[in-house]
Amino acid sequence: MSDLGEWARPFRLDVPQRELDDLAGRLDRARWPDELPDAGRAYGMPLGEVCELARHWRDGYDWRAAEARLNSWPQYTTVIDGARVHFAHLRSPEPDARPLLMTHGWPGSLVEFQRVAGPLTDPRAHGGDPADAFHLVLPSIPGFTLSGPTTERGWEFKRVARAFAVLMERLGYGRYGVQGGDWGAAVSRELGRIHPERVSGVHLNLLPGGGATAEPTEQELAPLTPAERERTRASWERYRVWARERQGYADIQATRPQTLAYALNDSPVGLLAWIGEKFAEWSDPRCPPDRDQVLTNVMLYWLTGTAGSAARIYHERAHADYFGQPTEVSRTPTALADFPRDNFIPLRHVAARTDSVVRWTSYDRGGHFPAMEVPDLLVGDVRAFFRELGRLRAGQASGM
Repeated sequence: MSDLGEWARPFRLDVPQRELDDLAGRLDRARWPDELPDAGRAYGMPLGEVCELARHWRDGYDWRAAEARLNSWPQYTTVIDGARVHFAHLRSPEPDARPLLMTHGWPGSLVEFQRVAGPLTDPRAHGGDPADAFHLVLPSIPGFTLSGPTTERGWEFKRVARAFAVLMERLGYGRYGVQGGDWGAAVSRELGRIHPERVSGVHLNLLPGGGATAEPTEQELAPLTPAERERTRASWERYRVWARERQGYADIQATRPQTLAYALNDSPVGLLAWIGEKFAEWSDPRCPPDRDQVLTNVMLYWLTGTAGSAARIYHERAHADYFGQPTEVSRTPTALADFPRDNFIPLRHVAARTDSVVRWTSYDRGGHFPAMEVPDLLVGDVRAFFRELGRLRAGQASGM
């Protein structure tokens, strides 16, 4: 059935032309809302930005080219814990490459990794050291795009982590690294926590729960260095702005994802605004994601009808029995790539309570989607972390 065996089916995108024609017709018939004069972003995604992006989607964007690019990756589907799981499996030409599971977040997809996949799997061809090569596994989270929709309750991030552990076991990887941001960070961190015997290292570009979510007290600030005190105050201020101005999407998806789904599943402009806003606001304006790459990501949600299904992960986490409880400690070596325009400012003293952070690198550019914004920085950080882990293990094995 496939080169992976009977448990996996080969997957290839082949969207019927009638679906693309239907999308074009819906974009042509869009009913545009009004907008207050000089509103800027105070009320949400500006009308002019959405109109321009929709025009490009309708007349400038080439889905067939994007489809062909995605189909250049070997892709498969399998069933794990009752859910369809889609994944790309990119084997490196280097025989000693390390296995690496990379997980996207919301509102992303495996499209996020298009600019990092080549350098990670084949560094020799991209001016790097072949010793830094990885075999990449890029799954779609159950409920998201090509792994959706889900058909039962309970697909929160811990269940996703357990499913991805099964996927890596089926692929024959007994020991592997994990990487992720956003929900992918939560999944990756959980994998390292529950399977330290399998996960060699956890590389994150967002540290779940690692920032200030309450005003820091003098007792908390007292033992910190002056620089860390200032960073803690800045973290709290950024969180305050987030909770006041940008938290709404998460509250809706955590409470009424089904109601939201009617609009996003029926209106491509609505979906474009809902997702496009996050790529616009959560990215570093100095290195924004490629517009067509963002549209390919939106297309996967549109074509699969999974905007509502993906949103349910917020509801499932908010209604899980562990929600609000202290985070369980992970002993797996963890690295954080800290990008300045991400939504939250992580804090070392907070991270130390729950994670075994052995590498922390702060960069001068990049935001929430570094694989799209600053792929060179993310690739370099991933390579450096796992190279360091390899040297550490070699030293331990030699008794040094």
